[in-house]
Amino acid sequence: QVQLIESGGGLVQAGGSLRLSCAASGRTFSMYHMGWFRQAPGKEREFVARIAWLDGKTYYADSVKGRFTISRDSAKNTVALQMNNMKPEDTANYYCAAGAGWSNWGQGTQVTVSS
Repeated sequence: QVQLIESGGGLVQAGGSLRLSCAASGRTFSMYHMGWFRQAPGKEREFVARIAWLDGKTYYADSVKGRFTISRDSAKNTVALQMNNMKPEDTANYYCAAGAGWSNWGQGTQVTVSS
């Protein structure tokens, strides 16, 4: 099992920036990849971005491409999501996830973007 703790959520105006962080502990050698998902009220959870743990290759949802950047610090077992030029539709609870099949999840951190 991998334990994940997110931080960095909050309130930001449209066009602003936020940075989310996720710290992993436990069986981190099994993570394979880490990523971010989000869930807005009344909507299903959706994929935002992921990063391969070994080679750092990144993947993004079309809705955030060019605005969000995912990065990792392998030595510290952390992953970050830098969110720029934020939009009201980015408002959601953001979850960190890890492991093949996304078998490990954090508790989530709320991000609110005001117009």
